[in-house]
Amino acid sequence: MDEFLSEWGLWGLFVSAFISSTLLPGGSEVLLLTLAVNEIHADGALLMVATMGNSLGGMTSWLIGWWLAQRYPPENLLAHPYKHGLERVRRWGSPVLLLSWLPVIGDPLCVAAGWLKINPVWALCLIALGKGSRYAVLLWFV
Repeated sequence: MDEFLSEWGLWGLFVSAFISSTLLPGGSEVLLLTLAVNEIHADGALLMVATMGNSLGGMTSWLIGWWLAQRYPPENLLAHPYKHGLERVRRWGSPVLLLSWLPVIGDPLCVAAGWLKINPVWALCLIALGKGSRYAVLLWFV
């Protein structure tokens, strides 16, 4: 098992973090903690890989929002599942993306940011900071 985790652990963590940050369910935290407890990879590498995967997944949600804005401009939105996310991003601005790591509301926030055409570089920085902070706290507890 250690050999498998040593060889495929970081790739698995990246894929799991990416999937966990899209609209699909995933469990990157469990894999991160498993790799950390078994001390197969350095904590810095685990933090970097998990943050990159999760942030790129968040930007995939941002792209979905950007694509939706092309077809359904936010101004014409009457009732939609992402309406609350749009309202939060409008009210609090792009710093609300620091909360993109939260379950249930994080993905809609990323979609809303894309829908409202928040600058993608700024969005990536805020998403990465929020998601990386969560992983850093998890690693600190281990």
